[in-house]
Amino acid sequence: MTDDKTRDLGASALKGLAHPFRLRLLELLEQHGPATATQLAAQMGENTGATSYHLRQLERHGFIEDMPERGKGKERWWRTRGFSLDGDRFRRDPETAEATEFLLAEMVRQRGAELARWLEESRTSPRPWITAGVNSRLALRLTRDELAGLVREVSGVLDAYHDRVRERDEEVPDTARVIVHFDAFPVGLGERARPE
Repeated sequence: MTDDKTRDLGASALKGLAHPFRLRLLELLEQHGPATATQLAAQMGENTGATSYHLRQLERHGFIEDMPERGKGKERWWRTRGFSLDGDRFRRDPETAEATEFLLAEMVRQRGAELARWLEESRTSPRPWITAGVNSRLALRLTRDELAGLVREVSGVLDAYHDRVRERDEEVPDTARVIVHFDAFPVGLGERARPE
């Protein structure tokens, strides 16, 4: 499901995103919420000029957006925008295959790092927050249509929550930044002939 906040990623945008510095900027904005170039540069140990350049590239490709209501003077605050990626299509295109492989590998690395960070933080996090979350793994035998339906339904729930809280201020009491990973994929089909 895509809207003005979540959109399908095109080839040009994918190539623009497949850069370690830009991926790290997106990761920081997702983890910590809106920030300025100066704040992000300090977190990355980089200069503000380089950080501003890469933020403008992310904006150009629609991965982040300015929050004019939050800035003062020339100060610009940035936040992420959602996107979806048709990894299979881009991996099959020789023009985008290398960038896609890099991007998908980075997404897997980021997920692993986020889970490892949560494992560490959960030792000292308030128990009510820990019990409100979930770490779950489930294996099901589904048809292609059932898998597509599962993805559609869960994505609909995630989109509804995203829309509900998208404009929520970072200072709202009793809130925390929550990372949601959702993967649903078939296993053991790689060695079989692919259906046309």
